[in-house]
Amino acid sequence: MTQVVDAQVCVVGGGPAGMVHALLLARAGIRVVVLEKHGDFLRDFRGDTVHPTTLRIMDELGLIDEFLRLPHTKVNRVAFDTAGSIRTFGNFSGLKRLGFRQPYIALMPQWDFLDFLAEKASAYPEFTLIRNAEAIDLIFDGDRVVGVSTPELEVRAELVVGADGRKSAVRAAAGLEIATANSPMDVLWFRLKWRPGDLQEPFAVIRKGLQMAMIYRGDYWQIAYLMPKGSNPRGGSLEAFKQRLISVRPQPGEHVSDLRSWDDTSQLDVRVDRLKTWWRTGLLCIGDAAHAMSPIGGVGINLAVADGVAAANILCAPLREGRVTNADLAQVQRRRELPTRIIQAGQVFIQNRAIEPILSGDLSPIPIPRIVGWGPLQFIPPIVVGRGFRPEHVRTPDTHAA
Repeated sequence: MTQVVDAQVCVVGGGPAGMVHALLLARAGIRVVVLEKHGDFLRDFRGDTVHPTTLRIMDELGLIDEFLRLPHTKVNRVAFDTAGSIRTFGNFSGLKRLGFRQPYIALMPQWDFLDFLAEKASAYPEFTLIRNAEAIDLIFDGDRVVGVSTPELEVRAELVVGADGRKSAVRAAAGLEIATANSPMDVLWFRLKWRPGDLQEPFAVIRKGLQMAMIYRGDYWQIAYLMPKGSNPRGGSLEAFKQRLISVRPQPGEHVSDLRSWDDTSQLDVRVDRLKTWWRTGLLCIGDAAHAMSPIGGVGINLAVADGVAAANILCAPLREGRVTNADLAQVQRRRELPTRIIQAGQVFIQNRAIEPILSGDLSPIPIPRIVGWGPLQFIPPIVVGRGFRPEHVRTPDTHAA
């Protein structure tokens, strides 16, 4: 016999959007069940860039000091190498003037971030996390979504929140229509050990025919190697790939020995898409389930967190009064769609006008005008990326506060 669980809200997906949303609802006294299809959060090569806006949300929750005790590295500036030397492109210190107490990016393994959120949410009796629970279908009462079914149980809820990523089973089951913007690239992720004498900050390597980000993670480099869509080098020689890396920047010479097989790499299918409508009666999609982002700028996790906060801010009162309407769900989309559209438009522009043309070439240096990253201009990119458009603040109450 199928087990039936009742909740006010069922969140499908234990990623950043789902976990932050569930934490805020439970903190406000709303019974919420999170269905996570995996047994843990240990998946590599995920979004690990925690931006100043997300750090501020942790601060507003009174969790920032404990949060920053988790393993992480700080990014205070963004640099690039186009001709063998490092130039600063963006400096985050200017965010102090905008009131940010943490004017930097924290590079933190996403499993640590999610474990932290799960631990804090579990302190509230209204929160339940069910692992190894993969949503396979929605439950309808007429045209209204009233729950979620998994192979072992059903969760009945006043509201279902789809936060199950870019391959969302929830949005597929709901029949929500996607407006797709194709991406001209994919990303190959891999690690190389950090060695004494290496830089201790992330930077991008840009040449005609090659672009990669070298992200400093303390004891290793996390490498994002950009490639034209459909041209995965894993179909060819690993040694030739290593030599290609060395040819543009000799520094990884001994580092590439860390790549022993293509199994040490992971491919990300880059997508930029967005639902036309993020909701239907009884259902709301947020995070990657509503809008898949390109890895450009590392904004995905932070946009997802902002969705979770905004949805909680808007829906908290209606949920506590048992009166969530379609107008409430539409309000969440109106609140979050504009920043999503702006960021995606910027990502598509960069992909089509900068990345795609550069990815075909002869590995020669690219001349960059001196004005790029000059003086005060260094503060503009961090404001765009670190602050973003329409940042969110925690507005929900803590009903358990003394």
